Amino acid sequence: MPILRAEHLEKAFGAAAAAAGVMAVAGVDLEIEAGQFVAITGASGSGKSTLLHLLGGITRPTAGRVLLEGVDLAALGDDQLALVRRRRIGFVFQRYNLLPELSLVENVSLPLVLDGMPMSRCDAAARVALETVGMGHRADHRPDTLSGGEQQRGAIARALVTSPAVVLADEPTGALDSENSRRVVQLLRTLVTDHGQTVVLVTHDPGIAAEAGRCIRMADGRIVSDTIRPDAPAAGKTPSLSRGAPAVPPATGRRRGKGKRR
Repeated sequence: MPILRAEHLEKAFGAAAAAAGVMAVAGVDLEIEAGQFVAITGASGSGKSTLLHLLGGITRPTAGRVLLEGVDLAALGDDQLALVRRRRIGFVFQRYNLLPELSLVENVSLPLVLDGMPMSRCDAAARVALETVGMGHRADHRPDTLSGGEQQRGAIARALVTSPAVVLADEPTGALDSENSRRVVQLLRTLVTDHGQTVVLVTHDPGIAAEAGRCIRMADGRIVSDTIRPDAPAAGKTPSLSRGAPAVPPATGRRRGKGKRR
């Protein structure tokens, strides 16, 4: 079973939604297997970031559904969906979203703190995640003492600390120079090849997309091509970054919430 699946997915923005609004995602069907490194690319306005936000439960679809580990995200209430996002999905954004008043290790441990894990275990897990991304030596530094590339690697560690089912990265190199961009993309690729992590990356840069094992190109809200590199690592490898993350809570009824615009 795919770890992530989109079925007939649509997202419209506007007062009349699908009837007269802007169709950002239009009838997307997509399956992503565990252990894949997938790049979603396309021109500005093609719908790639909206699709990523739908896959991550940040935005609710106008029609269709997203299944994560077999769980229909659209069937979850707001509280349950928030738990799934925190426990089973690791998010990495263009801006690192690190809290300036906290050290790097405190930033990375925050998802576990919010989940009620004892502080000693939070700290230990955060330091393991930082070591994984090569930032263990900077664990006790605050974000304003770190370079952009170091902050982004810290943000990736935060995304990994709960051992998520999938890491979703929205233009993670957009604020970085070419050298730091290369390092971040190589790190994401290593997480897939060496640790079996599933990574879905949105980028407008064809060079960065070429580093992924699978490249999906979007235009006008639709998938127009979907190619897999011959040398892509085999999907289905079990992640080796497990730190005992809680399971996805079961759905207990369908509840619609307001979507967040992109």
